[in-house]
Amino acid sequence: MRTLVAGVALICVLAIPAKAATFDELLAACKACHGEKGISETSEVPSLAGMPANFGLIQLYLFRAKMRKVEIMNDVTKDMTDDDLRLFSDYFAKLPPPKATDAADSAIAARAQAVIAKNHCGSCHNADFSGREQMPRLAAQREDYLLKALRDYKGGKRPGYDATMDEVIRPVTDADIVDLAHYLARLR
Repeated sequence: MRTLVAGVALICVLAIPAKAATFDELLAACKACHGEKGISETSEVPSLAGMPANFGLIQLYLFRAKMRKVEIMNDVTKDMTDDDLRLFSDYFAKLPPPKATDAADSAIAARAQAVIAKNHCGSCHNADFSGREQMPRLAAQREDYLLKALRDYKGGKRPGYDATMDEVIRPVTDADIVDLAHYLARLR
C-alpha cells in the first residue's frame, strides 16, 4: 500500500509544471491527486469538493508555512500568495461534494454514532458532517483518508490549529476510529 501511495505521489509531483504560475496550471496539479471534480480516487488523498472554504484556506496556509508537512503540498503551495490560497479554497468549496454510494454496516454505524454522541462531533462538523467554517466536511470522505487523518491526530502527527481536536481524539480508541471512518465515508 505504501508503495502505491508513493507512486501516486510521484505522479502528482510530475504533474506540477516546474514554475507553475497560473491558476490553471496549479489546478491541473491539484486535480491530478484530488480528482478531476475534486473527488479523490487516490489512496489516502482527501476529496476537496464541497470542503468549507475557510477549512481549505487554513490547510493551504499550514502547508505553505510547513506547519503541516506533506511534501507535495508543501511544494505546491510554497510560492502561492494569500490570494492564491483563497482562490483555490473557494474553487473547491463551490464544487458539489462527494456522495456516498454504499450503506454503512448497521452495527458499525451504531457504534460510530455512540462515539459521535459521546464526543459531540456534530457540534463542530455539523450534524450531517457537511463541515462549516474551519471544520472539514467528513460525510462521504474517502474511508482510507479518514483513517489516516484520525490516526494522525490521535498520534500527534497532524497538528491542529487549536487544541479542540487534540482533546476530543484523546479518549477515542483505534477501534472507534475504524468505526468512525467506515460510517462517515458512507454517510449520505
